Amino acid sequence: MGHARWVRICHWVASLAILTLAVTGYVILMAHPRLYWGDAGNNLTPALLELPISRNHRHGGWVDHEPVIAGSPGLVTANRTFDTFNQNSWGRSLHFLSAWCAVAIGLAYAFLGVTTGHFRAHIWPRLSDLAPHMLAADLVRHLRRQVRAATGRPDYGLLQKCAYSFVLFIALPLVVLTGLAMSPKVAAAVPALRLFGGFQSARTIHFFAFVVLVLFVLAHVVMVVATGFKTHMRGMTIGDRP
Repeated sequence: MGHARWVRICHWVASLAILTLAVTGYVILMAHPRLYWGDAGNNLTPALLELPISRNHRHGGWVDHEPVIAGSPGLVTANRTFDTFNQNSWGRSLHFLSAWCAVAIGLAYAFLGVTTGHFRAHIWPRLSDLAPHMLAADLVRHLRRQVRAATGRPDYGLLQKCAYSFVLFIALPLVVLTGLAMSPKVAAAVPALRLFGGFQSARTIHFFAFVVLVLFVLAHVVMVVATGFKTHMRGMTIGDRP
């Protein structure tokens, strides 16, 4: 039995949404390529991590600091003396739109995955398969490039099931929750989202969780090409038809 039609539809809609999120997320990060921990973070506070991906990464070149609010010298701001990259308003709008599309298709996939038995049959590894020696043996087969050729069906190996389960049930929900936690209005309405340690902490976790997703996608594409690109594409587009 090949991939169900609903699986194929969810796969391609999610692929488009994640690609758009990756591009727009990079543009958003270019505007402020620094990551912080806690609630506050700006160019005048120490960063947890700095990413030299745009000219906004440059240090120095500040005019005199001035208070954000008159009479509150503790809250200061400053302007750059050189042009900064700030063309990200379209990126934010498209990022949010793509995020809600990804959430919608993700919820549909989760519902159908449970109700049709797809997760139980094809995604979740059995507890008996998670023995260290079985995981090690499958890892060795991958390192030796002894992975079986594609069949166009959801007959996944042990490491594939572990990777898919991690992405579907840990990484993706973490990206969504940290994305919501970055919104002050949402965090105020759902105090439980404060578990990430603050708005900037949520942004930092959001970044690293999405990096994990990008690395998964790259590895996924490499494996698709290595084990039979045409067979995989046929199985994920027209199904079992020859």
